[in-house]
Amino acid sequence: MNRAVPDCLVEGYEDLIAGLRLPDEDDRHVLAAAIKSGSDAIVTFNLRDFPKRTLEKLDIEPMHPDDFLFHQLGLNTASVLVAAQRCRARLKHPPRTATEYLDTLERQGLTKTVAELREYATVI
Repeated sequence: MNRAVPDCLVEGYEDLIAGLRLPDEDDRHVLAAAIKSGSDAIVTFNLRDFPKRTLEKLDIEPMHPDDFLFHQLGLNTASVLVAAQRCRARLKHPPRTATEYLDTLERQGLTKTVAELREYATVI
């Protein structure tokens, strides 16, 4: 991860953990890292454990991955398509057709994003 995304690690957030309250205390480190890094959002399938009312006090938005990716499509469709191409190309055992790849993403809960991406299946 460090080679692929330089500066991706957040350090020095540990002192914030004790003062945070979330439904699942084991998720406090995620919120602490988001605060320390000045993140605008926490992207997670686990929205229940990151209540909007708690996070909005910190100017952080809890966001489902489907909403995040759908938003990225609106900002820069070409970049999302290139990323989807690269992700699918890495699937070797077994390789996946674009349709199979999109079906997998849909089953994982990325329904809005996949509905848009299907239009571009020939380039994915």
